[in-house]
Amino acid sequence: MHSHHRIDWEDLRFVLAVAEASSLAAAARALGVNHTTVLRRVGSFEQKLGVRLFDRLPSGYTLTAGGEELLAVARQMAETVTDLERRLTGQDLRLEGSLRITTTDTLMASILPSILASFRQRHPGVLLEVSTSNALANLSHRDADVAIRPAVDSPDALVGRRIANVAFAVYAAPSYLEERGLLAIAAPDIAREDWIGLGDGLASTSVARWMRATLAAPAVLRCDSLVAAREAAMAGIGLAALPCYLGDTTPGLVRIGSPVAAMTRELWLLTHEDLRRTARVSAFTEFAGQALAKHRPLLEGNGPAAGV
Repeated sequence: MHSHHRIDWEDLRFVLAVAEASSLAAAARALGVNHTTVLRRVGSFEQKLGVRLFDRLPSGYTLTAGGEELLAVARQMAETVTDLERRLTGQDLRLEGSLRITTTDTLMASILPSILASFRQRHPGVLLEVSTSNALANLSHRDADVAIRPAVDSPDALVGRRIANVAFAVYAAPSYLEERGLLAIAAPDIAREDWIGLGDGLASTSVARWMRATLAAPAVLRCDSLVAAREAAMAGIGLAALPCYLGDTTPGLVRIGSPVAAMTRELWLLTHEDLRRTARVSAFTEFAGQALAKHRPLLEGNGPAAGV
């Protein structure tokens, strides 16, 4: 019979405890049994294996060379077992399932898609659902797991981090500037130019507020999204105020002047308190936080295209 080499996991727990505690009494306390039980289990384990694991010295139990070797393997096994238990209790630790992200159309039209692409390469089991509606409320109602958006500050009940300031500046198509014989528009004249305004849905934004305070004449065209305003500006219809991460990455636009301080927002990466510990949410917020931080120069208006 060769079954005498079969290792009993329960026995192994006793051996581990004695090795960690280096005394029978301490091991017995740790395991919640009396020390004769420990003595018996260790003894029978040594007999089954035909190997002496401990030298019984007056100072306590010390491992033999064979014991050291077995213990190294036993520790790995213990880690594997606890790891397995963790995985089975929280299937959530498998990165699978859907992750709903709410963000803005401007981020989806600029830096976010490449970040989502690299997250997908890492975690192909996660299905991403992206919503670009401008409502923030949907996170509290759990219509979304994560929000990535410019805000004035972090809304209540949501946890997250501020990634960067979001700079806004004024942009125009070269064709618009040429038509008017302008190579650059001096700041005082900017209010008299043709402007692309924003619809009622965006009336409360810092951009719309700045435009109301600054522009002399009504806008020649109004859009209900900043991505639409960008398209109109590219066509040469007028000037548009846009986040620098969108304007600076649009080849058909030129930035006029520096970012306008009054329009600055903050970019937040937010999730709901209850969700922050689920694996796919924490993996995504960790990954997206680092990836977005790399774009800080662009977000803050000092980006690669800032010198245009």
